[in-house]
Amino acid sequence: MKTLGCALLMLMCFSAGEASADSSKAVLTHETLWMMKRVGAPTVSPDGKWAVYALNDPSYEPDKAVSDLWLVATDGKSPPKRLTDTKAAESGVAFSPDSKRIAFATKREGDEAEQIYLMDLGGGEARRLTNVSTGASDPNWRPDGNAILFESLVFPGALDDEANKKAAKELKERKYNVRTYEHFPVRFWNRWLDERVPTLMVQGVEDTKAKDILSATKFAQQPGFSGSLSDSGMSLSASYSPDGREILFTATTARWEAAYSEVPYRLYRMSAAGGEPKAVIETEGDYDSPAFSADGHSLFYLYVPHNQEVFNLPRLYRVGWPDAGTPKPVTPDFDGLVGSYALSADSKTVYLLVEEAANQNLYRVSAQGGKPERVIANSVGGYTALDVAQKSAKPVLVASYGSSVNPSEVVAIDLAKKNHTNLTHVNTALAAGIDWAPPQSFYFKSERGRNIHTMIVLPPKFDASKKYPGVVLIHGGAASNNPDQIGMRWNYHLLAAPGYVLIMTDYTGSIGFGEKFAQAIKLDPLKTPGDEINQAVDEALKRYPFIDGGRLCAAGASYGGHLANWIEATTTRYRCIVSHAGEVDLTSQWGTSDSIYGREVTNGGPPWAGNPVWREQSPLSYADHWKTPMLLSVGERDFRVPINNALENWSALQRMHVPSRLLVWPDAGHWIMKPEDSRHFYEEVHRWLGIYLKGADAAGSSAE
Repeated sequence: MKTLGCALLMLMCFSAGEASADSSKAVLTHETLWMMKRVGAPTVSPDGKWAVYALNDPSYEPDKAVSDLWLVATDGKSPPKRLTDTKAAESGVAFSPDSKRIAFATKREGDEAEQIYLMDLGGGEARRLTNVSTGASDPNWRPDGNAILFESLVFPGALDDEANKKAAKELKERKYNVRTYEHFPVRFWNRWLDERVPTLMVQGVEDTKAKDILSATKFAQQPGFSGSLSDSGMSLSASYSPDGREILFTATTARWEAAYSEVPYRLYRMSAAGGEPKAVIETEGDYDSPAFSADGHSLFYLYVPHNQEVFNLPRLYRVGWPDAGTPKPVTPDFDGLVGSYALSADSKTVYLLVEEAANQNLYRVSAQGGKPERVIANSVGGYTALDVAQKSAKPVLVASYGSSVNPSEVVAIDLAKKNHTNLTHVNTALAAGIDWAPPQSFYFKSERGRNIHTMIVLPPKFDASKKYPGVVLIHGGAASNNPDQIGMRWNYHLLAAPGYVLIMTDYTGSIGFGEKFAQAIKLDPLKTPGDEINQAVDEALKRYPFIDGGRLCAAGASYGGHLANWIEATTTRYRCIVSHAGEVDLTSQWGTSDSIYGREVTNGGPPWAGNPVWREQSPLSYADHWKTPMLLSVGERDFRVPINNALENWSALQRMHVPSRLLVWPDAGHWIMKPEDSRHFYEEVHRWLGIYLKGADAAGSSAE
């Protein structure tokens, strides 16, 4: 864990008058950042010899971006080999049990929807397995290697592909256009929800037709049936049991209760031939990431209880298989955030990826339960994905490793040496030529006595004898943190590139600091986090004399945008503010967002119940005090923080004669993801910062 000593060491290294940067290195630009090839998470073969990963070759012209699958030997003795060479991206890679083939989902030329393809790693082109009008995703091999389980989104009551084609045709030929709902929710993140529901299908690898095994069940025909929602669809996270006779999946039958309660997602089991699903465990809550031990005797999963808290740590559990029985906690007293886990081939060990402050570290624990042991503590960055070979005689662990100055690469982890070696070097040379440095961390005691983690990021060509304007960058969430990882939405070093020091605080409500710390935001959504951000700035000014306390700007997106708006309402210490996708009124956010019940838990009941939090911690309540120039940004298709909040904010700023600028992105949802939109967003932000922190119109100067 980094401490004040790290900050003092940094100051010693950057003595007065001494430039820290290598003049031969380049300043990060948007083009360099955007055009970096992006290495996806690896999937390791059961025998441990190979790993497959996606490699995305981006472009500013979306139709020219390319993503393909690559194969690399886990012993690092041979260079990566390209497997696919098509324009369409592949997803859901799964190795066959004998490690000789892979299955994946993609939409190739001639496909009307995404389909499952199979590829022999010995050579040859991939062949399409499925031909389902509703599309196919998330392939999973039957243990004997002779069939594939996959998911599809189908129309209610349509029990086969012909029925789905008919329903789709009727919808297309309908002369009117309307969305009709009788239950909440109606939207999720960036899309409207429709009537389609997920189902499970099975197809033999030599067959020509898939069989829907779930849609005909009474279980799937319940009105509240759904898979877990994402911004791209729904997922049942299905897999075969070790003997191939059953299928395990996660689902809810209470989706329509989302307006007034937490929606439980349970684990279900059903015969692979079809039949009514049954709950594996009756206890309500959220069950996620199920996985079987290699010996087939245990089922593991992450469980989050429903208990009226704003946040609960996912905790790892084990239950016997196939008889189930009483679940037992694997990490009963562990206060670390388990982001993901993987099981060893001998069924004796569970490897955990744990978020700790800005880093993601590797732990292990006995499969029977116990105290997790930290195996690798990363001082810079960390592991963001992990896979373990399930049929290898010796442990083979493959992961993604990256940091804010190391684009993600595929690595092999050596448990004995407690380190890793790169299996790919896609961006290592490029990264070495950029003038950037890992964030520096410090902790301080807040006025409430809490231990608060804060990071600073230095600009290129840094000279400790100079004074630099500060940008207080506020993370979203609130159940998130400031990770030491490269980001496209808010990139630390790109924001700092014109000559700013970033100050980033993991305020109350952040994750990676224990469960109670994340829960403490309940009934206090903005005030204490806002106070801690300001206190962190005070601490940074004491510790780092090169930060100019008279030239500060606050910036944030999503929950960070909420807090940026709160700062507008409660202090005038900043010269300017940037707020993207930020709420300004708790009540209107409750009424228009894609989810509402969690906001009631945070704020002490619905808006009409009388809890003063709804008004006292709404920035709009203090609009008569607003003075700080503000740049507002919002995606027109954002349903998490809908555009009405930005328009309310804009109206108040204009009403109070506050210098302000409004950016509305017609093609954006919660985040600005189109390449040219992203480039212009950074141009706008840098221009705004340049005007108020440097006294000049810096339009475009640092984003090109």
